[in-house]
This record gives sequence, structure tokens and C-alpha cells, in this order.
Amino acid sequence: MDKQSLFVQVANLEERIGELYVELGTLKDKIIALIEENQRLEQELERYRTGAALPPDGELTSSGKDNLMRIYQEGFHICNVKYGSLRTDGECLFCLGFLRK
Repeated sequence: MDKQSLFVQVANLEERIGELYVELGTLKDKIIALIEENQRLEQELERYRTGAALPPDGELTSSGKDNLMRIYQEGFHICNVKYGSLRTDGECLFCLGFLRK
């Protein structure tokens, strides 16, 4: 085996190790994001289980508008366009218009 082919093999191996290192870093970032999302969801679930999502005085109003306002503040659409789906893009003009009626 000559020195040139040995050098080429080492260079190829070094390049593959670099690519694996980049891929490992990407996977690590994805795992961190998933862990953070999981913790956020677990905290939200615990809030709902313990009733922390309810008003502090523990009393619910019987007004339908108050219930819709609470649902909207929890992050769901209340408009007829997307009723019940999660609001991912911030405020919804349809929902806000409905609440202002």
C-alpha cells in the first residue's frame, strides 16, 4: 500500500467523521426541542388536571360569552371558520370580531 492511497483514505475518513458530527449536532438540537415541548405539554396537562386553568376564585360564570372568552384565551378558535382548532398564528380577527359583538 502506498503512502498516497493511505493519505486519501484518512482524508475520506476525516470527511465522513465531520459529516457525522454535523448530523449528530442536528439530532441533538431536535432532541432538545422535543424535550422542551414535552415539558411544556406536561405542565399544561398538569394545570388542567389540577384546575389551575380555572379562575382563581374557583367560580365559573354561566355566561356563554365568558366561556367563549376563556376558550379563546386558552388558545382555541371560537369563530365559525375554525371553531375548536388551535390558534397558532396569534390573534384571529374573526374570533375577536365575534367577541366584540
